[in-house]
Amino acid sequence: MISKWVRSFTAAAAVLAAGVAGAQSRFNLQEPQSIIARQIYDLHTLIMWIIVVIFVVVFGAMTWAIIKHRKSVGHKAEQFHENTTVEIIWTIIPFFILIGMAYPATKTVIAMKDASSPDLTIKVTGYQWFWGYDYLQGEGEGVSFFSRLATPREQIENRAPKGDNYLMEVDNPVVVPVGKKVRIITTANDVIHSWFVPALGVKQDAIPGFVRDTWFKVDNPGTYRGQCAELCGKDHAFMPIVVEAVAPEKYAQWIAGQKKKMAAQADDPARSWTLDELKTRGEKVYAANCVACHQANGMGLPGTFPALSGSKVVNGPKEGQINTVLNGVVRDGKPTAMVAFGKQLSDTDIAAVITFTRNNWANKTGQAVTPADVKALRK
Repeated sequence: MISKWVRSFTAAAAVLAAGVAGAQSRFNLQEPQSIIARQIYDLHTLIMWIIVVIFVVVFGAMTWAIIKHRKSVGHKAEQFHENTTVEIIWTIIPFFILIGMAYPATKTVIAMKDASSPDLTIKVTGYQWFWGYDYLQGEGEGVSFFSRLATPREQIENRAPKGDNYLMEVDNPVVVPVGKKVRIITTANDVIHSWFVPALGVKQDAIPGFVRDTWFKVDNPGTYRGQCAELCGKDHAFMPIVVEAVAPEKYAQWIAGQKKKMAAQADDPARSWTLDELKTRGEKVYAANCVACHQANGMGLPGTFPALSGSKVVNGPKEGQINTVLNGVVRDGKPTAMVAFGKQLSDTDIAAVITFTRNNWANKTGQAVTPADVKALRK
């Protein structure tokens, strides 16, 4: 492993080479904040210096040969055809160089895959276009939530100044304790996503129908940001990841708070909802899940996402719209951009957003869809 001294020397050399003006910019990987991230950083530094040495030797020799052995100074070319000594040299040297790179690389890859004996296990599910988190094992078992982009639409549409963490902020960050081994299990609900947090040395694809895992152990308290690293559709750039590492005592307090919050938000199955209550709640659900495709005015994007205002589905039998929202739309055996929301939203949220769409814009059905209606059609 490359020492901290070498890492410091590399960073200092980069700053000096860039000059005073470039000192404010970043030219290297993010500062590593976990064991695996440090190994990746060290491996990157080692291989980079090997590449630099090879570059200097090869191009130095080539330049020297071009200048000192050119025909214009009377030099005659030497013949190396079938020279056993030369062939042995240019075979053995690259062999040892590759071994020198492969050994630490293999150690790092093996360490990255060792997700055994975790202190905490979190299931990460990728959706178009946000993340779902379920704490499966450890002190936070039972805690679950969705994490969506928190950057205001006004900033995205250039109607307001952009914040310091533009497109890298979420409403519900992942909270983990410092110094604990956290196992991440990834999967996806629709298309392939990728959970990527550079400072923690974590990048794992989330594939529908498959379960993959990785792990990290955070060194220091702080906020670490990442993004979906797989091109997953229209709003791929709007799937940030925020991991907040806190002391174990603060983590315990956060878990207790999350459990109280979940209990408070649980809907009473016996509650009777009015049309106005469902519309008010549905407007919030629509803004969080539907507005990116169908737009705030309900007109969609012509040729890409259909309009809901005046839609035959929205104004038709409520059972048809419930099935569409619950199960998504599949054409020719392939899923479309209209994904299934049955696993993402509760019966009440689905009932509310359908009620909102059926009584907004040009749609005036006057109908309320109840949670019981949704529950009856779940498969």
